[in-house]
Amino acid sequence: MEGLDGKSGVTESYAPRPAGTDSDKSSGAGSAPEVTGINEDTAAVTTVEEVQASKKGWFAYFKTRDFYVVLVLGQILALCITSTNTFSSLLVEEGTSIPAFQTFFNYVLLNIIYTSYTLYRYGFKRWCQLLLKDGWKYIILSFLDVQGNYFFVLAYRYTTILSAQLINFFAIVVVVIISFIFLRVRYHITQIVGILICIGGVGILIGSDHITGATASDGISKGNQVKGDLFALVGATCYGVSNVVEEFLVSKRPLYEVVGQLGFWGMIWNGAQAGIFDKQQFRTATWNSKVGGYLTGYTLILTLFYSLAPIMFRLSSAAFFNISLLTGNFWGVCIGVKVFHLSIHWMYPIAFVCILGGLLVYFVGKKALGEATKPWLGQNQEQGVTGVGTARRRVVRGDTVV
Repeated sequence: MEGLDGKSGVTESYAPRPAGTDSDKSSGAGSAPEVTGINEDTAAVTTVEEVQASKKGWFAYFKTRDFYVVLVLGQILALCITSTNTFSSLLVEEGTSIPAFQTFFNYVLLNIIYTSYTLYRYGFKRWCQLLLKDGWKYIILSFLDVQGNYFFVLAYRYTTILSAQLINFFAIVVVVIISFIFLRVRYHITQIVGILICIGGVGILIGSDHITGATASDGISKGNQVKGDLFALVGATCYGVSNVVEEFLVSKRPLYEVVGQLGFWGMIWNGAQAGIFDKQQFRTATWNSKVGGYLTGYTLILTLFYSLAPIMFRLSSAAFFNISLLTGNFWGVCIGVKVFHLSIHWMYPIAFVCILGGLLVYFVGKKALGEATKPWLGQNQEQGVTGVGTARRRVVRGDTVV
């Protein structure tokens, strides 16, 4: 995906030189490590091949700590996205459907946390240079992300939470195609089989809902249901593209920079969109303590989701990130039992186990670094950043995740 940079490597000319780091002598792109105190000249630097060879066999990745971190992290993210979906449905039930405004505070909070830290690390002058040099990349990323959030929240006005969640798996198709074409990612046969098994698990969920009639939408007309499903489809497409772009960016740039810029530009995009499209809904919306609590919960959980997702992109990939979220349908029903008084059909646990099985099959045949090695970063990941969850950090610092 060289088109994002215009060249194969990135020179972080505006980034400060952290203490203990000889950025002039570091190999590759010359970008400063994300975490201070790393000296690549004195560290026990190995090669990617040496790290990969440390574990052998078809189940090599299963023998690493990273595998379990990725698996658990994926389920935490699935719970986060399911929780935000639940809050969106609760807001609609209260008579408050303000798609753009609802996510505005998430971008504000991300901006406060991560842009503040970026300014501390870079200084105001170099931060401005970042905006001039690389701002266009983050403008594109934030636009896609804002539209993904907007259309998904908008979909809940017209369709059911279940329908919107099921359509979300289309993001997997988008991610796989774009990663294959632009990032030169080549999928192993077990990865393809793992993805298909996960989608099969979603098929079981659909079948169980058809049997129980859970797909029926009380009070929602067929026309509105189709409209809502189309909005969810557009949202899933935007999510898929933004996931791939974010995976590319966090592999080359510090995490705090990427998330900070996403929050900064996302706040602008989202604020403008809310002012244009949400004025009428804002006037007619219900405002009470419940709505305030739902908005607060939605914002805090979504901010946590945005903070953890980049680590997932580094340790694995946008594809695994999205298939991990498929278990959210199961978690959604578990939450719905208490919140919406739903019942769990006997096929749901089978579907959950099927999706988890697909997640395991996905990594069969992968070596010790799993998907942390990115094909666009060079043989020894020299064009990437030395940050949390990256393969380059493993090469520099040895067997460590963070």
